[in-house]
Amino acid sequence: MTDESDSLGGRLGRYAKVGTSVGGLAVKLAGQRYLGLALDRDKHAGELKAALGGLKGPLMKAAQLLATIPDALPPEYARELSQLQANAPAMGWAFVRRRMATELGPDWQAKFATFAKEASFAASLGQVHRATLKDGTPVAAKLQYPDMASALEADLNQLKLVFAVGQRFDPAIRTDEIHAEITNRLREELDYRREARHVALYRHMLREEAQVHVPEVVASHSTDRLLTMSWLDGEPLLNWKERAQEERDALAIAMFRAWYVPFYFYGVIHGDPHLGNYSVRPDGSVNLMDFGCVRIFPPRFVRGSIELYRALMTDDEARAVAAYEDWGFTGLSHEMIKVLNRWAAFLYGPLMDDRPRRLTEGMAEGYGRDMAQNVFGELRRMGGVRPPREFVFMDRAAIGLGSVFIHLRASINWHQLFEGMIDGFDVEALSQRQELALKEAGLS
Repeated sequence: MTDESDSLGGRLGRYAKVGTSVGGLAVKLAGQRYLGLALDRDKHAGELKAALGGLKGPLMKAAQLLATIPDALPPEYARELSQLQANAPAMGWAFVRRRMATELGPDWQAKFATFAKEASFAASLGQVHRATLKDGTPVAAKLQYPDMASALEADLNQLKLVFAVGQRFDPAIRTDEIHAEITNRLREELDYRREARHVALYRHMLREEAQVHVPEVVASHSTDRLLTMSWLDGEPLLNWKERAQEERDALAIAMFRAWYVPFYFYGVIHGDPHLGNYSVRPDGSVNLMDFGCVRIFPPRFVRGSIELYRALMTDDEARAVAAYEDWGFTGLSHEMIKVLNRWAAFLYGPLMDDRPRRLTEGMAEGYGRDMAQNVFGELRRMGGVRPPREFVFMDRAAIGLGSVFIHLRASINWHQLFEGMIDGFDVEALSQRQELALKEAGLS
C-alpha cells in the first residue's frame, strides 16, 4: 500500500512538515557559531516545541525521549520538549475503517462484537480503540498511523540537526551513540510483530509477579501494523497520590519490581515508563502496557550496574573501573573516573542508605541539577565522554521510575529492596535465563 511504503514522496512530504522548524534551528545555530549572531535559545526552544507538538510520528516520540536523557540537549530545549504530550489528536473514523480493512480485510468488523469509533488513547505513533471479540473478551486494538515508515526515515535525518544543538553548545556529552540507540529503538517500535514478541517476553519474565499484569496478544487479530491485546482495566497512577502511606509504598514496590525483575534477572528493560504506559487496579497491583520500546542488554552490562554499586559501597576504585568497562566506557582517565564516581554516588545514593526514606530526602531543590552541571562541566574540561548506547533507555527508565516514586512520596528501604533483587547474582545464570526467555518469545 502506498501509505505504508518508505517512498520518496512520503519522505519529501515529511521534510516539508518538519524542515522549517528543525532546519531553522540549524541555520540559527550556524549563524551564532560562524557569524556571531545572537540566538535566543529559550525563545527558539519554545518555537521548536510548538512545531513538534502539531506532529504525529517518530520525531515527536524522539523529542519526548530526548527530554528525559540527561544532557542530551541544552537545558532550554530539554525543558520545553519535556512538555510535549503523548495524547495527540486521534485520527477519525474514516481513517480507522480504511486502515482496519487494509489490515484485517473488508469484513474486519465481523471479526469483532463491538469496536469503538472513538480512540481511547492517541499517541505519537498510533492510537488504541477498545473493542470486544466475538466471544465477549474485551480487547485493545492498537492501530499504527499511516506513512510511518517514510516519516521515520525522514525524521531520523532531521533528528541529526536537533542533536547538533547539544553537540555544538555542550561537548561534554557526545551524542552519536544516543542517536544510534534512538534510531534502533524507533525502528523497532514500528514493527508490531516484534512488539507482540516483546509482550510474550514480559509475560514470561513477570509470570511469578502477582502484583504486575501483562496483556495477552490476540494473534488472529494482529498484523504488522495492528496489535490486538487483552484489555487491562485500571486507573491512572496519579489517582493514588492521596492514598495511605502503606498503599503508596506497596504500589511503588510493585512498580520497582515490574521494571527491575526483568533487568536484573533477564537483562531486559521497558524503556518508556511514562504515566500512560501503566495503570493501577483496585487492589494496588499494576497493569504494564505498551511494549514497543524494549531494550535487551548484554549480561555484562547488568553485571556492571551491580559491580558499580558494590564498588561505591566499599570505596573500591579498581572495581568501579571494571564496572565502567562492563558498561562499555573506554579511554577513561583516573580523573574522569573520580568525576563519574561522584555522579554515580548521587544516583545510587538511596540504594546505599539502609533505612526507609524518600528518594529526595535531604536534598535541596535543584540539588540534582546543580550536581549534574558541576559533573558535566568537569567532563567538558577533560574533553568529554561518549556514553555507551545502552545508557539511553536505562537512564530513561531510571528517571521515569524516580518520577513515579516522587509523585507517590514513597518511603521505602531502597537498600534492602535492591539487595534482595541482586542477592546471589550470577552473570552466567542470567545469560542462560536470557537466552531461554528470548527463544521462547521468538526473539532469538
